[in-house]
Order: sequence, then structure tokens, then C-alpha cells
Amino acid sequence: MKFFIRLLFFIIGLSIMTFGVCMTIEAADIGVGAWDALNVVLTEKVGLSVGKWVMIDGAVLVMVNSLLLKSRPDLLSLLTIIFIGSLVDFWLITVFDLFSMEQFIAKLGMLLVGILIIGFGAAIYLQAKFPQSPIDNFMLAIKERLHVNLMTAKTLGEITALVPAFFLKGPISYGTIIITFTVGPAIQLFFPYFEKLMKQLQAKY
Repeated sequence: MKFFIRLLFFIIGLSIMTFGVCMTIEAADIGVGAWDALNVVLTEKVGLSVGKWVMIDGAVLVMVNSLLLKSRPDLLSLLTIIFIGSLVDFWLITVFDLFSMEQFIAKLGMLLVGILIIGFGAAIYLQAKFPQSPIDNFMLAIKERLHVNLMTAKTLGEITALVPAFFLKGPISYGTIIITFTVGPAIQLFFPYFEKLMKQLQAKY
């Protein structure tokens, strides 16, 4: 039963989180997160869907993380990124292809609400303690390899995606800065509530 509860948190959390990610992509004219900017511009320049590039990035990062940590590739994290990429494509095709946002205030509202939803979903999914996405593992690998704190590791991880996205003229703007500095606090805002809920459910069942 405890495994089922964790699985439920994992699926629901990632479903909500990716919906929030797609909201920020819908408002891409004012900037998206670094990795999403890279995936969006690769879709525009090369082809394939945004979700497919999420998976490709993840597969590359699994190998990079393995080299950084001098360990075996964490193949289970591939399952997580495949699920995330599939959900991104699902939301973009079934919901966000049906309309477009033109007004600035609407796009800004979409971006800000999307950030809150990302934080909400991530706070749920992290309670499952299943294999994390390769992007999250990349941050942890940088921290361990370079002996820096999490904030520095997170920043270096974002720059890794930001640089190629910038040179490829991806959707980088002030919205990218907003996302970079607000997603973490958004996760922290909701995390204690779902941590408490998870403990209550596991104690009950």
C-alpha cells in the first residue's frame, strides 16, 4: 500500500508539474526556463517535439552524470524523463495547441500561474522518492564533483542549458530570470504540506 501511495504521488505530481511547464512554454515570448528554452528552440530548428527533446536531453545527462560521478549510469532516471517528456507532449497537444495567448498581461499571468503549478506538482512528486529526473541528478552531480552548494550547482546546471539556447536564439527573456529565481521558492512553499500528508498516509496505511 505504501508503494501505491508513493506511485500515486509520483504520477499526480509529475502530471501537475508538466502542466505548469507547458503553461510557461505557452508564454514563451516573455521567456521560459533554461532547459525548456533549449528544448523549444531545438524543436523549432531541428524538428521533433518538445517532449522528445526533453527525453534526448535526459539521456545525454544520464551519461554526463555517470562521468561526473564516475559511476554506472542511472538508467532508472531515464524512465522518469521519458514519463516527463511524454506528459509534456500530451499537454501541449491536447490542451495548449487549442489556443494561443497574444496579450502581454495574459502571457505574464500564464507564466506566473505556471510557476506556482510547477512548484505545486514538484512538491508532490518529490515525496515519492522515486528516481529523480536526470536534470535534478545533474545538479546533484555538479554539487558533489565541484564541492559547491546546491544553489551554485543549480545555477551552473541552468547555465549549461542557457548558453546553447542563447546562441540558438531560443525564447530567453526576463521570464527566464523570473522562473530561475521563483521555481525553488514555489516548491518550498508547498513541500511541507505534502511531506506532512505523505507521512500521515503512510502511517495510516
